[in-house]
Amino acid sequence: MEYDLLLEHITQHIQLTQEETAYFTALLTYKEVKRKQFLLQEGDVNRYACFVTDGCLRSYSIDKNGFEHVLQFAPPGWWIGDMKSFIAQEPATLYIDAIDDSTVLLLLKSDLDKLYQQVPKFEHFFRVLAEKSLATYQHRLINNLSLSARERYENFCQLYPSLIQCLPQKQIAAYIGVTPEFLSKMLSQTPPKK
Repeated sequence: MEYDLLLEHITQHIQLTQEETAYFTALLTYKEVKRKQFLLQEGDVNRYACFVTDGCLRSYSIDKNGFEHVLQFAPPGWWIGDMKSFIAQEPATLYIDAIDDSTVLLLLKSDLDKLYQQVPKFEHFFRVLAEKSLATYQHRLINNLSLSARERYENFCQLYPSLIQCLPQKQIAAYIGVTPEFLSKMLSQTPPKK
């Protein structure tokens, strides 16, 4: 069933009754996203919380020189979105697209607000997610400012072990903040630590 992974994820933090589960799943929209298809583009409003059930998505920005800067990859079991756009319902600054054919579950912002009213324990669940996300982004920012490219690559390998072999080096390079050529040269010189 398409909800199993999400419900498993939720029950790590809160316990739902059958009625609460039924109410929650009725709010979700199942969507297939083809490889390279956009779920969100800069300037659009991020209207949905997005949970990946299969495949892989990424969020990124494009600078004035046309270079992509990957903020996040979202394999199965991960949430992805432009949080500022989602919370304020204002135009997004990020792009979100599918790296592979993917499936996602979408929860409309207005339905999430209703969910908080009808099943208050979801406020706890999403607060825990937001806190973990904030801590992760702060840690990543500090690492980007203080670590070498090799160390950033090793952190990437720890965070996304399932993606190391399936992502193109170009995507990994955009995540750790180096050119694909630099990453290729770095990896050919010394293998990463296990």
